Amino acid sequence: MITPSSEWQWANQQYLVGELQRLYSLLESHTGREGSVGGESQRNFAVFDSLPPSLDCLCENLRLSDFERDILLLCAGVELDSRFASLYTEITGNPQQNYPTFSLALAVLPQPEWGAIAPQGALRRWHLLEIGEGNALTSSILRIDESILHYLAGVAHLDPRLAAIATPMKTRELVPSHRQIVEELVKTWSFTSEQEELLPILQLCGHYGSEERAIATACYQKLNFTPYRMTVESLPSDTANLNLVKCLWEREFALNRVGLVLECDNPGSLDAKQQMAIAQFLDSVNAPVIIISSERYPQKHRSLIAFDVHSPTSEEQRLLWHQALNDIGCSISHQEEQVELLVSHFNLTPVAIRAASLKAQAKLQSDSSSFHLWEICRTQARPRLDELAQRMDSTADWDDLVLPEREKNVLRDAAAQLQQRTKVYQTWGFGGKSQRGLGISALFAGASGTGKTMAAEVLAREMRLDLYRIDLSAIVSKYIGETEKNLARVFDAAEAGGVILLFDEADAIFGKRSEVKDSRDRYANMEVAYLLQRMEAYPGLSILTTNLKNSIDQAFLRRIRFIIQFPFPDVTQRAEIWRRSFPSHTPTEGLDPNKLAKLQVAGGNIRNIALNSAFIAAQAGQPIRMEHILQAAQSEYMKMERPLTDVEVKGWISS
Repeated sequence: MITPSSEWQWANQQYLVGELQRLYSLLESHTGREGSVGGESQRNFAVFDSLPPSLDCLCENLRLSDFERDILLLCAGVELDSRFASLYTEITGNPQQNYPTFSLALAVLPQPEWGAIAPQGALRRWHLLEIGEGNALTSSILRIDESILHYLAGVAHLDPRLAAIATPMKTRELVPSHRQIVEELVKTWSFTSEQEELLPILQLCGHYGSEERAIATACYQKLNFTPYRMTVESLPSDTANLNLVKCLWEREFALNRVGLVLECDNPGSLDAKQQMAIAQFLDSVNAPVIIISSERYPQKHRSLIAFDVHSPTSEEQRLLWHQALNDIGCSISHQEEQVELLVSHFNLTPVAIRAASLKAQAKLQSDSSSFHLWEICRTQARPRLDELAQRMDSTADWDDLVLPEREKNVLRDAAAQLQQRTKVYQTWGFGGKSQRGLGISALFAGASGTGKTMAAEVLAREMRLDLYRIDLSAIVSKYIGETEKNLARVFDAAEAGGVILLFDEADAIFGKRSEVKDSRDRYANMEVAYLLQRMEAYPGLSILTTNLKNSIDQAFLRRIRFIIQFPFPDVTQRAEIWRRSFPSHTPTEGLDPNKLAKLQVAGGNIRNIALNSAFIAAQAGQPIRMEHILQAAQSEYMKMERPLTDVEVKGWISS
């Protein structure tokens, strides 16, 4: 809302006093005595050239007739001038009637209209006045709406009924790509305002929240509107209250040039009653509305124009990082190189970049390394994904991973590509004009316990990135379209960066593409295609694990960049795994890794046996010996439903 100058406030007050005096003189002439000299409505103040008095603005914007205007003044008079109440009593001859009524207005005001009190008339349709108690409509008390009274006095504020569910929005500087969206929004409304009775609804689709709000705010301020935001859950579901809220927003727009930003985070989570209320509101509200949502809101009967909001470009993020670090008076060692690394791995909004810099300010003043800033960026990207997947602590390193050298080299290649992707895709131009195929994907295939999850942990620790495990068996839904929605939420949340996605149990969705025999087969193939599309566009590393590589369609395998087969460990590898299974400060006695390696089990089972043997030894108050491992191995084999043969444990315990 525009805050008027003190000169305008004084002139507006003088104008309102003059109008009330004119009306008082008119009423006084009906008492049988000569009316007092009426004041002049001084419209000739210079300040009214740019902003007319509030009474005239209201009458013009809400299209009040002269009779309706004077009824409004009748109601305002009793609130602002104590003389009016006694004058009403004198005119009606009723000592109890010190308030205005419609019958009084019909009797004393010129050009009376019965339609002025009708529900569709401007006074009641815009809720400018309230009809109180009375034996008849014409004899009921007329009371001016409080917000309208303040407006006439020159004090504009949002109606309290709206202020309870809406909050004002503040502007901030936008990056160039987002300023371009603002220009498109303004042009869209400017082009259509003269062609359509109702402005089209504008929709900003994105997953960043703060950026969509900033764009909507900038659009309204460019149009000289005051922006307020409200969630769709705040809209009443019952028709009467919904119509009241709609009318009040239209009134605020007409009087105070207020624009509404309606936030709809997840349209699919709304019940049928809420969706119906939103649709009814959007189809009929005669005021500017910008919807913010992660998904496109379905178009009903009114024009709805959607704009996609993406995070700032890499170049914009570089500038934001340098600006944020300069604003806090801190720098990091090798700043250009480190900022490039941050931009390469994190896709943060301006608000998140600013927050990360401020959070790191104290630590950067004493330590100019980028470690603190990197860790803060990781935490900035976590919240949305923590609700959808399991974050895993990455403690394993290359020394913990027992694999053939060839497989290890493939893992190192994947890490190198993740580290150098910005240079190759952007600086060297391999990114081109399409993001398809730029995602780094890997398939880890092998029996359970062969080290697939540990390899993912090693990559995450090597790159200092978070590792999130997504159980695909829980993502897949029997309901058509739900699997894609579940996957979309995961990828959308992960795109803030700093994340490696580990899709476990890939066989649940990536089985051989079936022959289409019914509609379910067709949609199953669509789920596979959707996941392939998102993996190819995802800027980070996504890993799939499977126990059965042969069950995955070859057409799918061709689109995976790295495929690593995790073999069942041989005797030498099993011995090495046994050597690394016991921490250095664990008390052991007489353990022989070569004898232990005779157990025909994978690395995951070896770790289980080692851990269980530690508990057995601890309970016995002894160091871990071969007999403790034998007892733990027997339990592990029972769990696997396999017999523990004499050959495997031969020579473990001397008789």
